[in-house]
Amino acid sequence: MLLLCPAQLRAQLGTTPNIKHIVVGRCYNYITLVNPDLRYDCEDIWRQFEDAVACQSSCNVTVEHYHQMFYAMPQTWPCNTFLFWSKTRTLMHSYTAAVRHFWTLEDTLVGYMFNDLIWCGQEGDSGFDFSSCPEWSACRNHPVYSLWRQASQNFAEMACGNVTVLLNGSIANAFNRKSMFGSVELDGLNPHRVDYVNIKVVTNLEGPFIESCNQGSIVDLIQILQSRGFRWTCTDNDQTLMILQCIQNPEQSACQTCASSLLHRRSLTFN
Repeated sequence: MLLLCPAQLRAQLGTTPNIKHIVVGRCYNYITLVNPDLRYDCEDIWRQFEDAVACQSSCNVTVEHYHQMFYAMPQTWPCNTFLFWSKTRTLMHSYTAAVRHFWTLEDTLVGYMFNDLIWCGQEGDSGFDFSSCPEWSACRNHPVYSLWRQASQNFAEMACGNVTVLLNGSIANAFNRKSMFGSVELDGLNPHRVDYVNIKVVTNLEGPFIESCNQGSIVDLIQILQSRGFRWTCTDNDQTLMILQCIQNPEQSACQTCASSLLHRRSLTFN
């Protein structure tokens, strides 16, 4: 899955400064304001995280190292609310804000706590390396990759009812077997728990229009779902997603066409 080359092995910024204050603070914010029904020990979760990472070399933290931390923060979600995505992060956030019943990995406690952070330890030392961490794609047992792999696995295994997958049709390989969705989450979905996998393929308003439900890697995804016994649907031009794109880019010609069509329908209704 991971190809090692000099470009990937180059160092990036070290562990995010003040990471303990950020993680613990986010935890308290989550259980106080986001989901006050939860009862977790935020300090204990931090200790489990620190034990998993701080004394290990930066390429020697496996998913097993995080098991105690995940054990300290179990979480479940109601069926029909799971949203998976790949290469559609900005639009995904707009979509979940507009369609309030969807939940992504970032909405779970672990996703909320560790989103956009960097961390790595130092072998033989008791602390984090704040000066330099390797790219998280540099090795399979990178501490950041291992945490998100386990979190993604847990999230997929919880999924039930109708689940939604949001993919980018303006790039080649919208469904990529090396992505977190393709390599972890898809395999974690259980056809006995999931009623339908609803694929939504969204392209940039002005293109390029590279992949669709009938073209490119999306066809491969559908074949995998069928071979595993999943029922599925696929939509190329979801109206809600197009409207959200037009809100962000109202001057696009596709938005003018859409607006004209809606006004025409409204006039027919009132007449």
